[in-house]
Amino acid sequence: MDIKERSTMTEFWKEHSRQATVEEMMLDSHAQELTQHELPEILSLLPSLSGQRVLELGAGIGRYTSHLLTLASHVTAVDFMESFVEKNRQDNSHYSNASFLQADVTKLDFPKNSFDIIFSNWLLMYLSDEELTSLTERMLGWLSPGGYLFFRESCNYQSGDFKRTFNPTHYRSSAHYSHLMTTTLREESEGAEKQVFGFDIVLNKTVQTYIKMKKNQNQVCWLLEKVGRDTACQEGFRTFQQFLDNQQYTRKGILRYEKMFGAGYVSTGGPSTTKEFVDLLNLKPGMKVLDVGCGIGGGNFYMAKAFGVEVLGLDLSANMVDIAIERAMEEKLPSVHFEVADATKREFPEASFDVVYSRDTILHIDEKLALFKRFHSWLKPGGQVLISDYCCGEKPWTPQFQEYVKQRGYILYTPPQYGKFLQQAGFSNVRAEDRTAQFMQVIQTELERAAAMKDEFIKEFSEEDYLAIVNGWSDKLKRCKTGDQRWGLFHATRN
Repeated sequence: MDIKERSTMTEFWKEHSRQATVEEMMLDSHAQELTQHELPEILSLLPSLSGQRVLELGAGIGRYTSHLLTLASHVTAVDFMESFVEKNRQDNSHYSNASFLQADVTKLDFPKNSFDIIFSNWLLMYLSDEELTSLTERMLGWLSPGGYLFFRESCNYQSGDFKRTFNPTHYRSSAHYSHLMTTTLREESEGAEKQVFGFDIVLNKTVQTYIKMKKNQNQVCWLLEKVGRDTACQEGFRTFQQFLDNQQYTRKGILRYEKMFGAGYVSTGGPSTTKEFVDLLNLKPGMKVLDVGCGIGGGNFYMAKAFGVEVLGLDLSANMVDIAIERAMEEKLPSVHFEVADATKREFPEASFDVVYSRDTILHIDEKLALFKRFHSWLKPGGQVLISDYCCGEKPWTPQFQEYVKQRGYILYTPPQYGKFLQQAGFSNVRAEDRTAQFMQVIQTELERAAAMKDEFIKEFSEEDYLAIVNGWSDKLKRCKTGDQRWGLFHATRN
């Protein structure tokens, strides 16, 4: 941001900080009521603060500071406006673990590994892309390895109802933020050894308070983790999520799968296998279901409509979740929610769900036993896990199958090995079924349906898209016939 833009930003906040009230800070006349509901929601998404060193950027008058101070070992609260900093200091300086700093974040600096968590609420939207990239690199330096960055922004358009004579805010899309934050890297040296760090997305979701109170989907938050980055990542992409969204699950690719499988579905058998498998769960109204790898939400909507359950759908593909949210708005189902999240890092309190459900997704995850242990802890006593997934036959595999698995980045096991993982994770009543014969029958049915809609499909997409799907399904049949590719269904309970 140049001198003129910085001057404009200063004038903007001088105009909206004269009284140092929560209404001014949030630029909304309903600030008190919104805070009452959104504050606990936002705090619930943070990693454990116990014993952690926290940096709060854009702390304002301390709406969150006092809550952070009650749990963290130390909080450094930073804001641009002196009146906000002074109000925060007046209200919270009685805490012995607090520091207050008036500073411009574009010029701020701290020693390497100074903090465990960085918290920011409505700050990054006041920075240019160049400033945001620079700050992101510096934040990677300030955080210790494995540390977290949480931030929340207004995306696409403004939310507050205050009139503004001018508005210097950058209303980026959620995807733009995700791209900027995950593609920025920092190289650090320890003696002669060099390591590259970046941010991985743990979760990315809309703030539910604004949906409920304002019917507003534009309030979005992220939890990112500082991780070592392999610069030679899969297919040239820096993160696995980028690989998914730019190669395996592009928006066009998802929509063409939906065309074949049926509205809302991108997994084998579409609504028919979903109904068959969900019916095994004996769902009851009010139950809570976690769908890991929810795709575009067809199964979630079916469960909510047919059984009256609450469903949270997680997917690492932002493209999948974007489409799922679009479908949710069409369906008008308040009991179904979605978020971009990494199930291997996302945290939930113990015994949060009655069911953990997953369709053809875990093939992407390496540490399956560790994941199943997480599922076990998230389930209530008597809770159920139900998974379908791509599996493999016993090795050695054919060279063609080895290349397919490598190109897709899959980590495959035989159905009996899956069952053992579930048992080792603590589950009982484990059923591990090889459903490859059903898989082949479903693919054959899908090929017949594809042939019947060929002209319609090509008109909506292209002949190249049609052949890509049909040839892909034909190749799956061949791999199943050689015994390389298998399909498993797994059902177990937590005691």
